[in-house]
Amino acid sequence: QVQLVESGGGLVQAGGSLRLSCAVSGRTFSRLNMGWFRQAPGKERECVAAISWSGGTTYYADSVKGRFTISRDNAKNTVYLQMNSLKPEDAAVYYCAARLYWNPQGEYDYWGQGTQVTVSS
Repeated sequence: QVQLVESGGGLVQAGGSLRLSCAVSGRTFSRLNMGWFRQAPGKERECVAAISWSGGTTYYADSVKGRFTISRDNAKNTVYLQMNSLKPEDAAVYYCAARLYWNPQGEYDYWGQGTQVTVSS
């Protein structure tokens, strides 16, 4: 079984930055493709960023391109989401997820519990 634990959420003013972290245990992290999702009240969950097991391939939703950066440290079994120039519409619960095969917007096998990001205008 794989466990994912997110951290780093919180309250930030519009234009500010946050860095989310997701610590992974229970399986060889370096073999997992990772994604960050978000879900706001009344909206569908969306994949905002994903990174391949090697870190060599990334995906970003159009809404976050140029503002968010996904990265991973396989030595620390951790994936990150650096979020800059935050907007009120970025407010949501952010989830970390993992899957064995690369398909950023496909179904993921493992999920974290989520971390709340609130952006004040």
